[in-house]
Formats: sequence, structure tokens, C-alpha cells
Amino acid sequence: MRTKCLSLFAAAALVLQSFGWCSERPNIVLILTDDQGVNDVGCYGSEIRTPNIDSLAREGARFDQFYVASSICTPSRFAILTGQYPSRSQDELLGALMYLEDEERGLRPHETTIASVLQKADYSTALIGKWHLGHGAKEFLPTRHGFDFFRGHTGGCIDFYTMCYGNEKDWYENETIVDKTGYATDLITDEAVSYLRKEQRKEEPFFLMLAYNAPHYGKGWDDGNKSPINILQPPPNDLARVSYIEDPTRRKFAAKVVNLDDGIGRVLEALNASGLKENTLVVFVTDHGGDPKYGGRNLPLRGQKAGLFEGGIRVPCLMRWPAKIGPGTKITSVVSALDFFPTFCELANVETSTTKPDGLDLLGVISGDQKLENRELFFELGRHVTFPGKSWYALRKGDWKYVQTDSGDDFLFDIASDPNEEEDIQEQQAEVFAMMKARTFELAESFRHATDRPVSESVR
Repeated sequence: MRTKCLSLFAAAALVLQSFGWCSERPNIVLILTDDQGVNDVGCYGSEIRTPNIDSLAREGARFDQFYVASSICTPSRFAILTGQYPSRSQDELLGALMYLEDEERGLRPHETTIASVLQKADYSTALIGKWHLGHGAKEFLPTRHGFDFFRGHTGGCIDFYTMCYGNEKDWYENETIVDKTGYATDLITDEAVSYLRKEQRKEEPFFLMLAYNAPHYGKGWDDGNKSPINILQPPPNDLARVSYIEDPTRRKFAAKVVNLDDGIGRVLEALNASGLKENTLVVFVTDHGGDPKYGGRNLPLRGQKAGLFEGGIRVPCLMRWPAKIGPGTKITSVVSALDFFPTFCELANVETSTTKPDGLDLLGVISGDQKLENRELFFELGRHVTFPGKSWYALRKGDWKYVQTDSGDDFLFDIASDPNEEEDIQEQQAEVFAMMKARTFELAESFRHATDRPVSESVR
């Protein structure tokens, strides 16, 4: 599977070599889990045992200040795939796309994804699992955005046994909806293992986005009310493995996590067995913080899914690449999911000058040669029209963090000394507070000019 760089990318290869990176382009496996907070992974302090996920930290790198671009599924995935802030999305993907209401919104054809860039660079590309970036028309499907191969569902969640959203089928083989039964996490794992076995026989490198829908709740159907309902749906056999957890909701959630961890273990073993481990970058990350209502936990961080305190946007991230990342590496720089796009492009020897991602290339950080200082990260969280509430805004700049909630309350924190956001210091640091707030809405305004949408007057 180790392939020589194409002559077209020779200049970029020299840049890679200057940083000590080999000229052979690695395979990339991006494992994305759903609604799994920082306290839902063993190596980050959870009581839930996740030995396979933890092995990535032991054999590679653990990021201690990793941020996703949003605390809601759709915008977070938009940022991961495009390397751009969700505020730039043409369809205002600042909240979750709703399966029954949003058939005319999604990722647009001109919005470039990392899959389409890698596809053009002769990578084999696959998405297995959850999409959640459009479902009403074929133009929104993963196969129209750079993925050669798609097995999974397009909506935000499905029944884990019927693969339906309520009573509507939502399981695809490329662009065809098919009947599928089993258990969703296991089906996703089976597809990934099968894909890896096929890829080991090919010459070109591959990019696999393995987007599990666990431990997110499932979407069942209430026959009496004729409407979809949220249900946890843990695997019965796995409930016994987490019997030490007293809270019944947390226990059901944990059962889904240990089943997920088993699946990730099978995927890692498939890489090992096929001889692909050494030159494959494996990334594990979650799409945003957990939802306590359904058993997720983000402690000791403040906040949760659908908010912009740390618990909603600061998540676990691990990387393993035996050829280049030393075991037990700890990375404390402020890093973002926006950085995946430029980093993967650099590894594939692809220029990013035309795509202009908002993220940064992380190769220097991963190698230990670079520490990111005074990083600036902008956050905007919108609300779907079917839900009450206004937008959230936040800005991380160096150690400072500004937050404006959906109720219009402002906060200023020093994350270095107060990572759990317990003390609002806007009065003690009035000048910093004014600067951070002004910068937040300066950025918000600049994104609106790019997309012809005004900043909400309610947040000024």
C-alpha cells in the first residue's frame, strides 16, 4: 500500500521531507463517533472502559486541547470535511439538519470536501456510517462530494435495528436505499473491515471516514402517535458488562460505548492483519460533547452538546501513525477539527491555496517541532427553526475565551487557569472582555458578508 508520490506533487513532497516526513503517502482512517464527551472515553478519565480507543493514545498521540467547530452534528461535520467554519456554509448549516423538514438543504456541490481533494489525488475514498449533511436530493449524497464508496445513513439518527428514521428507510449503498437489519454499530464495523480487506490489494492509498452513529440515541417509531421517538437502544449483551454503573440512563449509554469500542478494536485489528498499520494515520475524534439527557458526560468541563461552553466543543482526539508518531505523545497546543483538511492535504502532497481552509497544517505539532501559540478559534451555534432560542457565539484567543449564550449572557474566562469555566472575569478584565466581544462579532460579520446573511440583531 505504500505508494510513491506522483510527479505532479514532487515540489510538495520536498516540503514534507524537509520536516522529516517520508515521501510515501499514508492511508488515512478518520474515526468519528457521535455525542461522545470528554468523560466518555477511558483514557480521558471515564469510568467506561474503552481499551481499544485507549490503545491509540498509548501507541500514538493524545490531544488535550482539541476543539470541534460546533457542538451540533451537522455543522461539526461540515467543518471536519471542508476545513471551513460552519458560518461559511451556503445553506447556513449552523444547526442540525432535520430529517423531516430539511430536504432542500445540505452540503452544496461547490463546497469542497477533503474527500473530493484526496479523490483527485488518486486516493480511494469511502464514507461508512453517518453522513448528516443532506438527504433530500442526490446532490447532497456523499458520492457527490468525493466519496467513491458509501455505506450508511444520511439523517441525524436511525433505529439501530431497522436502519430507519422512524418508519422511513435510511440505509444506503452508494446512492441506493436498501433494506438492512442487524445492529447499526456492528453493521458499520462489518462494512469497514470488509473495505480494508479489499483496499490492502490495491496500489493507491485510501481515505476512510468511519463515522459511527453511536453512542447517539436511536430514532424509533411511536405507532400510537404516528411519530418518531428518541430511544437509546443499547445492545442487551453489553448491558451486563457495565453493570457497575448505577444510573440506568448512563448504563445504557455505556453499553453502547463498549460495543462501539469493540467495533473500533476490530477495525484496528483489520489494519494490523492486512499489514497496513505502519503507514496508516488513524484519527479518533468525536463530533462534539455528550448529551447528559441521554447518558453522555463532559465533566469536569462545563456545558454539553448544543452549547459553547467547553463541554460542548472540547472533545477527545487521538492519533496513531507508527511510522511517524511516537507512543505516549501528549499534545497540549490548541488544535481544531478545522485542521484535519490542511493536514491531510499536506500528507497527500496536495496544495490548499485554492481551497483556503480555515485550519492549520498540524505536521509540525504532531512531530513535536512546533507549538501553536495564541490560537484564535471562532464558534457560532445556530438554532433550527423548529426549536426555540437564539444563537450562541464564542471565541478562543490564546488563553482567553469569550462566550455569549443563546439568552444573550456574556462571559469571559481564562482557560489556562480556569479550564472548567467556573469564574467569569469580565469585570476584572474589562479591556480584554471588550476586545474579545468586538473581535467575535467582527468575525461573525465577515462570514455574513461572504454568505449574504446578516448577523442577528439580538446578539449585539
